[in-house]
Amino acid sequence: MSGYATTDLSNAELPELTVGRLLSSWQLDVPALLGVVVLGASYGWGVVRLRRRGEPWPVARTAVFALLGLGALVVATMSSLAVYDHVLFWPAAVQNILLDLVAPLGLALGDPLRLAVEALPTAASDRVRRGISGKVVRVLTFPLVSTALVLATELTVYFTPYFATALRIGWLHELMYLHLLVAGCLVVVPVLTHEEALPSWCTHPVRAGLVFLDGIVDAIPGVVVMTHGTLIAGAWYLHHVPSWSPDVQHDQQLGGGAMLSIAELVALPFLLALLFQWARADRVQSVILDQRLDTELALATATTTASDQGQTTSPERVRPWWETEQNEVAASIRRQHREK
Repeated sequence: MSGYATTDLSNAELPELTVGRLLSSWQLDVPALLGVVVLGASYGWGVVRLRRRGEPWPVARTAVFALLGLGALVVATMSSLAVYDHVLFWPAAVQNILLDLVAPLGLALGDPLRLAVEALPTAASDRVRRGISGKVVRVLTFPLVSTALVLATELTVYFTPYFATALRIGWLHELMYLHLLVAGCLVVVPVLTHEEALPSWCTHPVRAGLVFLDGIVDAIPGVVVMTHGTLIAGAWYLHHVPSWSPDVQHDQQLGGGAMLSIAELVALPFLLALLFQWARADRVQSVILDQRLDTELALATATTTASDQGQTTSPERVRPWWETEQNEVAASIRRQHREK
């Protein structure tokens, strides 16, 4: 691995970004590394704690949290994207979309909130539950509000002095990373793992529609950046453009195209994950319904048998649920009994 400084570009120009350097160029980002280590260690501690209690935790969730979630964070902040983001716009654009869309999806699929609730001691677990179900979280994760926040974040980054200033000031650049990551998590985490933060009407079909809408909204920043006539952080990139680079306008078009492509690619696994969750919830509900039906049938049969044998029964007959409830399933069962 090789690393290149990106803070003083006037004294030494970065070598041309080839496919080899795209894969091999890395630099250390201490705040980002600390964040990855804390997240990974906390998640690993939770998994180990559950296993010591004899409670399983899906290996697939751990793998996707580490590879897609933490992996996207590392690539966005320490790979060649970070090495070249101060001289080319498109690596910065890919960085931001990884932090805004890809990393949140990977972290959410790892289900860290449920892991924290199950692994922590009772008092700490209760505090986590209260925190993630509080008013502020409910407002920020309310459908369409969180989507609007992500769109506003992207547009604010590129069409205000935010991005250009972050290129000059290191701590603001790190804060921008965190801002993008948190904004993306506000959309993905509630839909896939923290259903308590969503209103009761936000059923799986509604969530699927919201994910589809979110995929359309996520494409807007890429389209706007790609077609925008004014250069984004133009003063900075015109001053620091390397001699081997394509023209700055073309560089911005490449960045917008990359943002659009990644946004549309991420929308598919997001929707597939939700559909899988929906199917699993339906299976669980079917099992519960079958168990309830079996219990009611057994109780009704026992009551009928006792009555036929002339045994004393309670004055009020125990009626099966399908005779009292008004829904399609109950109506279907009543029709079957009448046909018999």
